Amino acid sequence: MKRNLRTIAPYVGWSVAAASLIFCLGSLQAFARGLDRVTRDLKLDSAPEASLVYDRDNKVVFSFASEDRTNVSLDRVSSAMLAAVVAAEDRYFYKHAGMDIFGLARAAWVDLKAQAVKQGGSTITQQLVRQIALTPDRHFSRKVKEALLALRVERRFEKKDILEAYLNRIYLGNGHYGVEAASRGYFGKPASDLTAAESALLAGLIPCPSVCSPRVSPLVAKSRRDMVLKAMRNNGVMSADEYASAVASPISLARERHDTEGSSDHDASEHAGSGSACGLHFMEAVRREVMQQFGADDVLNGGLRIYTTVDMTLQKHAEASIARRLAQIDKSGRLEGALVALDPQTGEVLALVGGRDFHASSFNRATQAKRQPGSAFKPLLFAAAIEQGYTPSSLLTGMDTPIQTAQGLWLPSGEHEAESYTLRQALTVSSNRAAVRVMQLVGITTTQTYARRLGISSPLPAVPSLALGTGEVTLLDLTSAYGAFANSGIIAPHTLIRRIEDRAGNVLWQSSLERQPHRAVRAGTAYLMSSMMADVMNRGTGSRARAEGFKLPAAGKTGTTDDYADAWFVGYTPTIVTGVWFGHDEKKKIMNRGFAGTVAVPAWTDFMKKATEGKKAQWFDPPSDVDKLTVCRKSGLRAAAACRIAYVEDGGSNIYDDYFLNGTGPYETCAGDHTDPPIAPADATTVLSVVF
Repeated sequence: MKRNLRTIAPYVGWSVAAASLIFCLGSLQAFARGLDRVTRDLKLDSAPEASLVYDRDNKVVFSFASEDRTNVSLDRVSSAMLAAVVAAEDRYFYKHAGMDIFGLARAAWVDLKAQAVKQGGSTITQQLVRQIALTPDRHFSRKVKEALLALRVERRFEKKDILEAYLNRIYLGNGHYGVEAASRGYFGKPASDLTAAESALLAGLIPCPSVCSPRVSPLVAKSRRDMVLKAMRNNGVMSADEYASAVASPISLARERHDTEGSSDHDASEHAGSGSACGLHFMEAVRREVMQQFGADDVLNGGLRIYTTVDMTLQKHAEASIARRLAQIDKSGRLEGALVALDPQTGEVLALVGGRDFHASSFNRATQAKRQPGSAFKPLLFAAAIEQGYTPSSLLTGMDTPIQTAQGLWLPSGEHEAESYTLRQALTVSSNRAAVRVMQLVGITTTQTYARRLGISSPLPAVPSLALGTGEVTLLDLTSAYGAFANSGIIAPHTLIRRIEDRAGNVLWQSSLERQPHRAVRAGTAYLMSSMMADVMNRGTGSRARAEGFKLPAAGKTGTTDDYADAWFVGYTPTIVTGVWFGHDEKKKIMNRGFAGTVAVPAWTDFMKKATEGKKAQWFDPPSDVDKLTVCRKSGLRAAAACRIAYVEDGGSNIYDDYFLNGTGPYETCAGDHTDPPIAPADATTVLSVVF
């Protein structure tokens, strides 16, 4: 038995050896196939990238990202930065085939002495492979895979592609991934403008991005910068004078941004890869819109290029104007304010303030809050009346008569009420009774229809009090509606985004193709409304704007709701429309007698003086469908010779010029007898006296 065992023992040994060899070969083959698969599927440009947000001047002002990373091509990185990284991390990068034998030997010697994996000796290519396809763990098997993959990557890709991918992926501290994000974060400039000293500082951060950050350890950062500069000089990429100048230069950092990583469940402040506190409500509104259209992954990681309509200079003025007014009238810090400014010709939103403090509340009171606009709704109603054939000179009488409603007789109250008004007078003094009379004449349904045509998207109640602005609207919608009056009756739907591109520059969405302007009212109607609301500005409820120094021709309307809970003012010149709102989120009194002329108009004036600074005075030309006629103030008919010499009780002229849509002006001439009480005009388009 023992002899038999001795006989077969060699065969058993050879069998075990053969099986082991086969197993090893199989493992190596599987290992090789795994490397082949990783190499085949490996993409150098697959790093997540922030979506950049541009202002209307095409300057980057913000970003949305899960990581603060902006990929750039190698030709958009300064030559100093390329030289610094190579000098610091892989001086033989352009000579080796993926592995640096001498570097590996040095690392192996250090590891041998420490009896552990302490030093990498990795080339730029190996570091890139580790970031893309492997884990950062320091194990021998991972080092073997890293080296073999590096060799394969070098055979498949060019050196410039490898270096470009590496520069876009490396972490450089303070939440910045890649040289472009780090350059903007630390120095406030693109990577193409980096100096030798700045480049060396960034390159010195690569091995220790967190602890060596100049914002954390400035002395350590400077020491490492100087080490890289010395390596650059030794590599021959800097002269002695350039080296001395760079070493002597101080570290000058841009103001730190308040950036955090984000997820699709949070708001713009948590997606901010770049940008300051200015415009956060605007950016959050943009984020919501783009998220809805493209999804969270594309927005946070897809490198979209989002070209917005914001004018950052106007945005700063807008925020300052709201903040100043809040500080003047509210010491508790609870009152909120909002502002929207837009271009009436394009609908592009130039500035948007959604509240007092975005960090305290991201709720956007310009786009999300629906509040009663009060008398600021009246221009939409009066525009409907003019579209139905009434005129600014049409006379409303019998306004002391209560109106029958489902709840009984109702007579609106107000600060400025009389027995009769023309439409122009009624809008100037903001008569509530006159507004209700107008809506009774044109009808609630017609009023709702024209409100929708003017861009009011929220449903409006079919009640008589709608004339007083009891339907809820957003500030953005209402401001946009006034834009139609400033744009010859054509409403350009409001937008915060001009176009969206992918990271390669291909246009994915364009507002000019999606949003088509449409006619809401006739050009003549728009002109008449501007004429009437100019009176509001010059001698009506919006006249405080003139008292506080706004001198350009303008039109606008105030709005105050019950118990002074909301204060609105929307006004415009031919080139810009601005709406402001003040109120509490819980809808309570702003202040005693907190009329919009007192609360809101000063903020509008403050902003508009800045927004139109240096602009020439201009006004609208009467369109072809408008006639200018001289009217008798007492009768509302065409003025006769006798009317021209008569005077009203306050000593003013008895005649005035007014505008009418073609065919709606008074054709009868006044009898000229001004000794009797005012004559009630007979023209049905002029007399708006009705009995309810």
